[in-house]
Amino acid sequence: MRIGVYVDGFNLYYGARKHCGRGTPGWRWLDLRALVEPMAGWQGSWLARIVYCTARVDPAENRSGSVDQTAYLEALAEARSVDVIAEGRYVSWAKEEPLVNEPRGTFRPTVYRHDGETWDGRLPLRSVETTEGDANRVMATVQKREEKGSDVNVASHLLFDVLTGAVDAAIVVTNDSDLELPLRMAREHVPVGTVNPSTNPTAGALKGRPDDGVGRHWWRRLTAADYRASQLPEAVGRLRRPPGW
Repeated sequence: MRIGVYVDGFNLYYGARKHCGRGTPGWRWLDLRALVEPMAGWQGSWLARIVYCTARVDPAENRSGSVDQTAYLEALAEARSVDVIAEGRYVSWAKEEPLVNEPRGTFRPTVYRHDGETWDGRLPLRSVETTEGDANRVMATVQKREEKGSDVNVASHLLFDVLTGAVDAAIVVTNDSDLELPLRMAREHVPVGTVNPSTNPTAGALKGRPDDGVGRHWWRRLTAADYRASQLPEAVGRLRRPPGW
């Protein structure tokens, strides 16, 4: 029974960071094959294809991060931890947004408003009065940064492999509710395991019943121990784990 594995790299990274801690080492040099292999529990199954969907860090914005990521992607290929690396892209742009205070506990953030006093100039802020009557909101220009393409690549590779008969079962690593439809479609044809990489509950849109479609589906959520136990060797050929990873 051939299993295809489809990994939303963006979702996986932030899930691992939340589980293990942003500044702590021991989780970034992740061996995807070792992470997923214990979950391939269908009788007579084996991992035939692992597709890792990610996007390259822009070296102009984060040179050290780009160098480390390149080493990691090369190590994944060298160790045969993945079969395909499908790359999306990062995009960034400037956008004016209302300035809000930091939310506390269960309180929602509050929009700052200009009260006639002069700002001290440390931030390029201005006040506006909107046509909707939301008077004197304080606005700040911020940089927006977003990864594009990973969810589309996950869905495309998953459905192509399922519908062409390249795999007999699938494991999808994501908690992105945008993938509801391709997962639901895949369950009509093959058993699907859904792996939630985050600390949040599995998105409701990704849930279903074990007997949907062809049946034999399952869901599980990763833990910090899963990440830490599934690391590549310190050295993979000429490549080494980056410091702090």
